[in-house]
Amino acid sequence: MSRWVLHIDMDAFYASVEQLTRPTLQGRPVLVAGVSGRGVVAGASYEARKFGARSAMPTHRAARLVGPQAVLVAPRRPVYSAASRRVFEIISRRVDVVEQLSIDEAFLEPELLVDATPEQVTAWANELRAEIKEETGLPSSIGAGSGKQYAKIGSGLAKPDGVFVIPKEEQLAILHPLSVGELWGVGPVTGAKLSAAGIETIGDLAALSEREVEIALGGVVGKQLWQLARGVDDRPVAPRAESKQISSEHTYPQDLTTAPEVDEALKRAAAESHRRLLRDGRGARTVTVKLKMSDFHIESRSATLPYATDDQETLLATAFKIVRYPDEVGPVRLVGVSYSGLEESLQDVLFPELDQAIVKPARETVDYEAGVSDGAARVELVSEPAPQAGRWQATQDVDHPEYGHGWVQGAGKGWVTVRFETRASGPGRVRSFRADDPQLAPGDPLDSLDWGDWLAGREEGD
Repeated sequence: MSRWVLHIDMDAFYASVEQLTRPTLQGRPVLVAGVSGRGVVAGASYEARKFGARSAMPTHRAARLVGPQAVLVAPRRPVYSAASRRVFEIISRRVDVVEQLSIDEAFLEPELLVDATPEQVTAWANELRAEIKEETGLPSSIGAGSGKQYAKIGSGLAKPDGVFVIPKEEQLAILHPLSVGELWGVGPVTGAKLSAAGIETIGDLAALSEREVEIALGGVVGKQLWQLARGVDDRPVAPRAESKQISSEHTYPQDLTTAPEVDEALKRAAAESHRRLLRDGRGARTVTVKLKMSDFHIESRSATLPYATDDQETLLATAFKIVRYPDEVGPVRLVGVSYSGLEESLQDVLFPELDQAIVKPARETVDYEAGVSDGAARVELVSEPAPQAGRWQATQDVDHPEYGHGWVQGAGKGWVTVRFETRASGPGRVRSFRADDPQLAPGDPLDSLDWGDWLAGREEGD
């Protein structure tokens, strides 16, 4: 029997949800990145991508690329989570086994498509996309092939808002001219090794002998990539166990002996873990810093925040509060950062800068025995101040008894400008209020979806 594996990817998911729930933003270059200009971009609309902006890019750089027309929007994780749940609910009505990779993408292997023709697969995929679009208003792209690798490549070729099917007899002709970086599992390190060996395309890798692959890349990983390059991909589609933590660590060829060296290593590991956290779609409460010394013993310290967050600066600042340095513990050969206590529900903090300030521990007050791990040390963080009346932030959700649900377009000098609109309203009206107007209140971001019956049903089910 001939299998068909499909990969569905929601197009520019975070930005698309913002444009869906705030119709005024449709057709505009949206950066889901917060409004301060700090941190990194969580999502960029296709209008923003035309200027070179993309996810995981520093916000200030993306905003410069797009220019004055850029619209910076603070992330609203509860809205994305609800939209994701509805999308996967639709998918699960058609497919028994779904391997969800993140908040906005998954592998599917519909039993109905066993031995189907490419035309039948295309029709089925378009029906699913149409159903998702009709029920949620969100665009998606689907790739299909004989294995996960080809499905994933196909969805990339299908974007935006399309279907790309790779028939088995054509897969090598499509696959081999592509950059070797398109292969699943080829990251910066492996990519550098391949480039050093003169391997630029997937076809170049496929043309090597098994022995040449072992020399260039090593054993197991190299052979897996080589098999994928040759068109062999029989990995099953199966539900994934939910990760309990997300981490990244690096071993350095020379021991780190100074604080600046450890600082740079910490930033590198934290940034990689943060990129994986964004792909996962959840936030973290606990930050753990792992150090391996030159004598191979391990130091591990943790700090737990009072809320779950995916804010890069907050997580990095927390890591800096608990890291230790060579003058305390000796030369360091490995630095790692992990995020755990993962939650879908993220809390918006009124004054996030209090948790984002990098404050290194005062070493003279630390009483540690050198070379002994203190385990999971907790760090007391500054309490969040009480909300101040009349304080509003750009893109914040609000409610008004007369005008309904809206969002803050701007605030200052005692005034706040609000655009009242939801998914179902179309582009809304703008009204200005005194910042301390008692009728203007913080709103529930989920109201912008205007999925009252569906959301109510899910809350009852919970």
